[in-house]
This record gives sequence, C-alpha cells and structure tokens, in this order.
Amino acid sequence: MSTDRIGQSSRFAVARLLAGAAMISFAPVFVRLLDMPPTSSAFYRTAIGGVVLTAMVLIRRERLWSGTAAFAALLAAGLFFAVDLWAWHRSIWYVGPGLSTLLANFQVFFLALAGILLFGERLRWELLVSIPMALLGLGLIVGVNGSQLSEDYGWGIGFGLLTAVAYAGYLLSLRRARMRGAATSPVGDLAIASLVCAALLALSAVAESVSLVMPTMRDAGLVTAYALVAQVLGWVLISSSLREVPASMVGLLLLLQPTLAFLWDVLIFDRPFGLTEAAGASLALAAIYLGGRPSATPGSGENSQGPRQ
Repeated sequence: MSTDRIGQSSRFAVARLLAGAAMISFAPVFVRLLDMPPTSSAFYRTAIGGVVLTAMVLIRRERLWSGTAAFAALLAAGLFFAVDLWAWHRSIWYVGPGLSTLLANFQVFFLALAGILLFGERLRWELLVSIPMALLGLGLIVGVNGSQLSEDYGWGIGFGLLTAVAYAGYLLSLRRARMRGAATSPVGDLAIASLVCAALLALSAVAESVSLVMPTMRDAGLVTAYALVAQVLGWVLISSSLREVPASMVGLLLLLQPTLAFLWDVLIFDRPFGLTEAAGASLALAAIYLGGRPSATPGSGENSQGPRQ
C-alpha cells in the first residue's frame, strides 16, 4: 500500500474518532433534557443500545460467545457499567453535564493506579504531576471555599468520582474479555455488557421503586436518540478507528468529548463560566491527557482508549 493511501486511511480514522467523540459529548445533554429519573434514562440507553448492537452482530454473522472466561469478564463489565451510569446520571443532575463529564474522565488516574497495583507497571512522572493538576483544576471550577457548596453539589462531585472508578473497572473488564475471547468482535462484547447493564439497572429501578414507563412521547424520542448516538454510533465510530490512530494521539483527540460537554453546559444550560472556571477546566483537561498518556510498558496504554461516555 502506498504512503499516500496509508495517510488517507489514517485521516479517515481520525475523522471517525473525532466524530464519535463529538457524538458522545451530547450524552449528558440528553440526560439533562430528559424528564426521567436517572436510573430510567440509564436503563433505556443500555437496553436500546444493547438490542441495536446485538442486531448488528447478528447481521454481520459475528460470534457473541467466546467461552466462559470471556463471558464472566463481560458480566463484570456490565456490573461496572451499571454502577458507572447509575452514578454519572445523578452527577449530571447535581453539577451539570460539563463538570460531571470532566469528573468521569478522571478514570485515567484510576486506570493508571490499577496498572501499578495490579499489573506491576512502574509509577510514571506523568501521574505524579497530573493528579495535583487535576485537583487544582477541580478546585478552580467548583470554588476554593468548598464550605460554600450546597449539599447536592457535594453529592454530584462524589457521584462523578464514583463514575470514574466504576468506568475504570468497566474498561479493565472489557480488556480482559478481549484477551479471553479473541474470536468475538468488540461490538459483540459491548452488546453483551450493555444488556447485562440494562438488566441490573432494571433491578435497581425496582429496588428504588422507580417507574420505567416513558412519561411522554418527547422523552421516548429523546431517550432513543440518546441510546443510538451515545451507546451505538459514537462507540462504533471510536472503536473502528483506534487501530489506525497512534495511541499517543488518541488521548489528545478524545479530549474533544469532555471539552464539548463543558461547552454545551455553558451554551445550553447557562453554566456560569469566567476566567477562573476556564483556567480550572484547562488544567483538568491537561491533567487528564497527561495522566492518560500510554506508557512504554507492554500491555499498557489502555487508559488512553476510553472516551467518556
């Protein structure tokens, strides 16, 4: 293959990656616009998305089953994803789409810590620098005097950080599933994890006495669009591009997603935004990129592959 054709293929992959990141940036906007409880909207995202993804796998005649070990990892991925969306949807309501998405992207730090504690990866200087940067950026966004924050705002920050932990577990479980089930496709893995997640969220709705009935046709249309845009199209575009885009570039390009989510929060929901907030968001984004840079350790670099959400 010629150099020109390789370059053209890479450009198309970058375009797909950016398009997918832009699509996923609207996920928290959909959640905020929906007149539905957080658990209900999370359920419909994964239920509708899981059915569509499964249909894609069957139409393409790909395998869904690749052994007990891979399926067990996907069950774990579904559990982590359920906790992830359960917490994130609440964080969106408490602190807004922008900050909740920024907090969720702190998953790169938890993935890096997991690499050190579980896989024996070395402690990188990027992690030592990026964590204080992220905390400083967060402090600038929410205000230095935390005692002035409302109780709901504090819960929103807590739910956002719980999202980051759960999302890290989700990505690690998907990675294990890919290692154990190479015969299946990433779309099939995502389909199974989505359906498992939907089942767990349905159980959570029952435990919370939350109705899964669509309130209006408007909500039905919005939640369907949410599932197709965030759970299907965005992820398919991103996953189809990762092999053709250098890992060092993926993390930087995927910062488009939290950046746009913060922008939509300002433009659509009138989030207060001044020089202090701008500096804080810039610091946090820089820290996320720095902390998510792949290391030279074999088998590492997973932390740069996870867009939010």
